Amino acid sequence: MSIGLADTTLLRNAAYIDGHWVQAAKEKTFQVHNPATSDVLANVPDMDAEDARRAIQAAERALPEWRALSAKQRSQKLRAWYDLITEHADDLALLLTSEQGKPLPEAKGEILSGASFVEWFAEEAKRIDGDLLPSQAPDRRELVLKQAVGVVGAITPWNFPSSMITRKVSPALAAGCTVVIKPAEDTPLSALALADLAERAGIPAGVLNVVTASHGAEVGTELATNPAVRKLSFTGSTAVGKLLMEQAAGTVKKISLELGGNAPFLVFEDADLDQAVAAAMQMKFINAGQTCICVNRLMVQDTIHDEFVERFAAAVDQLTVGNGTEMGVKQGPLINRKGLDKVETLVTDAVGKGAQVVRGGERHALGGTFYQPTVLTGVTPTMACFSNEIFGPVAGIIRFSSEQEAVRLANDTPYGLAAYFFTRDMGRIWRVGEGLEYGMVGANTGRFVSETIPFGGVKESGIGREGSKYGIDEFLETKLLCIGGIEPLG
Repeated sequence: MSIGLADTTLLRNAAYIDGHWVQAAKEKTFQVHNPATSDVLANVPDMDAEDARRAIQAAERALPEWRALSAKQRSQKLRAWYDLITEHADDLALLLTSEQGKPLPEAKGEILSGASFVEWFAEEAKRIDGDLLPSQAPDRRELVLKQAVGVVGAITPWNFPSSMITRKVSPALAAGCTVVIKPAEDTPLSALALADLAERAGIPAGVLNVVTASHGAEVGTELATNPAVRKLSFTGSTAVGKLLMEQAAGTVKKISLELGGNAPFLVFEDADLDQAVAAAMQMKFINAGQTCICVNRLMVQDTIHDEFVERFAAAVDQLTVGNGTEMGVKQGPLINRKGLDKVETLVTDAVGKGAQVVRGGERHALGGTFYQPTVLTGVTPTMACFSNEIFGPVAGIIRFSSEQEAVRLANDTPYGLAAYFFTRDMGRIWRVGEGLEYGMVGANTGRFVSETIPFGGVKESGIGREGSKYGIDEFLETKLLCIGGIEPLG
């Protein structure tokens, strides 16, 4: 169907392997739907392990030539890809909203954010350097080289179907690796559009491949177990990440995992409440709460609890729910029925255990997978929404009385991705910032994600970092080169 793209070729209905747009070997397909309207957007190949092996073999064949290019040559290809992404940002955003549901301004923001990773790593390609070590003997020289790890398998999620691809693929290509991408089954069209633009940018056949599948387990297992894949990068649930980690152990491949979160948002009594409410709104309801760094547990000090709830609820009243392509919409649908059912179950559990519904708490009148922006008070650690990642527009508010209690509650989770807190006490900023067991902590700010920061978590929220100068290290091997037999001068 037509969704109003200026460049209609960006809506692809074929996978991309070895520089060709192909169908599944078994000729199966599956439908991609618009979650806001249930319209069918496209039928794409439903691939399996056989197709994944074909893509891995293509990446393996392309590796020597791509790795042999100079850093500057790879940089130029990435820069051309960046230019095309930004040139087609409006179309890419419309395509993203159509298959994922987030409001169009959020989608455009994701496209430009994703492009920034391509630009950043195009520049970082030229900054991969090693070391000359102090020599341990007069006839010897010892060097440290950084070399591409090899073929990379990248498995990406549906909540950020464009930027999660560029955040993985760009450093891999910059390092000299080749890539096989398995996008989420709900949102493969953004991945295919990026592959189309990569082809136009002159990235050679086999360097970037996209394998689509309605159920990712078979393709994911192939990427995790195939010995030709030397690095696996996954963003998704902790449960699937653990399974992939176990599978990848068989070939001892490098692995990076960006997994689930359970982000606390602490508001201390000395906080700027206007600032805290604005940040809480942004980090709770972005993408309808379907983000791994979304606020999951709002913790507010006793003395300001009621005032915060009043201000926060008033701000929630201003949210407009609807189709993400419509003007003024701030919250779109949940991605699918499974996501809706999970949110309903968590709210029902909380209310059954004593939580009070201040706003929302039910399916939206729009039907489908739309859910009302919801505020709950009286949330306690006994409720499932305290310990489970909500992934929906539900804000559960918890009281605390002391700094020590706040940090203890915040750390009472196996996850450790992102955390936020608000206070104007500089000593508290240091104490709480250092005490929170999270890979990323924001003090008096909600949004801090960019191409320049290392994104990743601790504990069961993952391994490794994406973005920043550290992100390219995930795709490099460190090699010692020792040169002996060097005769002394004279």
